[in-house]
Amino acid sequence: MNFSEKLAKIARKNKSLLCVGLDPDPERMPDGVSVLEFNKAIIDATADLVCAYKLNFAFYEVLQAEGMEALKQTVAYIPDDIPAIGDAKRGDIGNTAKAYAKAIFDNLGFDATTVNPYLGFDSIEPFIQYHERGVFILCRTSNPGAVDFQALRAEAEDGPRPLFELVALKASQWNAHGNVGLVVGATYPEELKLIRSYHPDMLLLIPGIGAQGGDLALTVRHGADARGERTLINSSRQVIYASQGKDFAQAARRAAAELRDQINHYRSQS
Repeated sequence: MNFSEKLAKIARKNKSLLCVGLDPDPERMPDGVSVLEFNKAIIDATADLVCAYKLNFAFYEVLQAEGMEALKQTVAYIPDDIPAIGDAKRGDIGNTAKAYAKAIFDNLGFDATTVNPYLGFDSIEPFIQYHERGVFILCRTSNPGAVDFQALRAEAEDGPRPLFELVALKASQWNAHGNVGLVVGATYPEELKLIRSYHPDMLLLIPGIGAQGGDLALTVRHGADARGERTLINSSRQVIYASQGKDFAQAARRAAAELRDQINHYRSQS
């Protein structure tokens, strides 16, 4: 079963487009709870409510060896039917990209990862060659500084177009194995709508709701495909830090359930 099939199966089973970001910050976690214990408790509390989990490497790398071991054990703990996405944003030349892909997919066991397209196709090809794994290319990210480059107009065969549109076009051309998707921020709903209209069947990983201020209704309306699928709406802080007390796991479940149900409400209206 490839990544797209695995995602579709769990999304339908759990009736969910919600991807929970497991981004542990010891300063916000309850006292006396390790990163691995924290992650396991969140997973146990939300596994029937999500379509995927996303782990941002920075939150583990900053904790050095202990953090990387927690990352590896967290991936192993996630139920086999739920995809694990490594939010690594890798992007480097061929041989280095091959090493990154091997580390993320073979060594750590992730089902998908995020990559940066700035260096072009040869920096992404080693990831795409893992035909059963997902590759999400940064396209229109959710941060304010995204406009510095992604909105710049660049020359194309049919005239100038914003750079993010050309990234999406290239990604679709590279999607020969059906395992390439795009990262598109919820904070830019019109651009999200445009990308979905041009690429109706591509997988979209959408960060930016909750703490970053993205509109959930517009995200669902513009991001989901014609069947209300092929979209992962990511939330991290809104879910995992719903409480910083001993009830953090129960609070995370309530937050995840509410968010999933809101998403499904907007899906039913689209």
